[in-house]
Amino acid sequence: MQIGMIGLGRMGANMVKRLLRDGHECVVNDRSPEAVQALVNEGAIGAASLDGFVSKLKTPRAIWLMIPAALVDTILAQLLTVVEPGDVIIDGGNSYYIDDIRRAQELKAKGVHYVDVGTSGGVWGLERGYCQMIGGEKDVVASLDPIFKTLAPGQGAIPPTPGGVASTAAEGYLHCGPSGAGHFVKMIHNGIEYGLMAAYAEGLNVLHHANEGKLERAADAETTPLRNPEHYQYDFNLAEITELWRRGSVIASWLLDLTAISFAEHPELEGFSGRVSDSGEGRWTINAAVEEGVPVPVLSAALFQRFSSRGEADFANKILSAMRFQFGGHKER
Repeated sequence: MQIGMIGLGRMGANMVKRLLRDGHECVVNDRSPEAVQALVNEGAIGAASLDGFVSKLKTPRAIWLMIPAALVDTILAQLLTVVEPGDVIIDGGNSYYIDDIRRAQELKAKGVHYVDVGTSGGVWGLERGYCQMIGGEKDVVASLDPIFKTLAPGQGAIPPTPGGVASTAAEGYLHCGPSGAGHFVKMIHNGIEYGLMAAYAEGLNVLHHANEGKLERAADAETTPLRNPEHYQYDFNLAEITELWRRGSVIASWLLDLTAISFAEHPELEGFSGRVSDSGEGRWTINAAVEEGVPVPVLSAALFQRFSSRGEADFANKILSAMRFQFGGHKER
């Protein structure tokens, strides 16, 4: 099947390579000529401009956008000047599902179909495949099945869930519902991801500090005494513990696999500052939970911790320090 790909970053380029390997014809476009040429060398058809890109696609065209959410509306506006009724535009990035609903309506008025695909797999997707959560018109999604199937991980060594319903979900892709459904499911997926990551990080941090009883502590009004230092005499090897948990543990997961790799490569996590970004999905998950009246304390705490990691709590902490000084004369250590 022929597919056009706009956006050849960390995921887009690897998705094209995976599609090429399975015999699909890929027309590619990116603001970086070097990124386009690299894939031309792999067998893709390159296009320097959107006009040239669209002209190289057979009608009805299938155009996949793998670009930052902030750029989607800009690229869509440009595409709408050159595409034709019956063409399909797929947004595989991390757009807000509410934007998908609007975009689908706007494109429908011009006879153009819109499909939203929440795509998970990161830089490992070339070899492992991409989990795809898909929203859009049923018949349009069905027409793109060869693309989704190639990009998906497939069943691999994972056995079917006992009593589960047979569907493409077992292959790693699923039509989740109408416009916005794909990115809604991916939004919640990423909100859960925040919580899982925070749980691993906090637990491993407790292990990291389990040798506090060996350290000399100041005996003053600014330092909480450690009542039983003999209880905290452990020097744990986190690389070995994360490797241990990967095998037979109920908390084994791919995230734990990646954590183990990180500790194997950087035992003290040198090179990482601890500043953790968020690209929006965690915030949108919390917004949805509030509007639905659903409690999500773990996901909320994980999101706010990311804000703190970027210094957004610094001013509040200064206020706390100032209040302690005012009421007790406590000076910062």
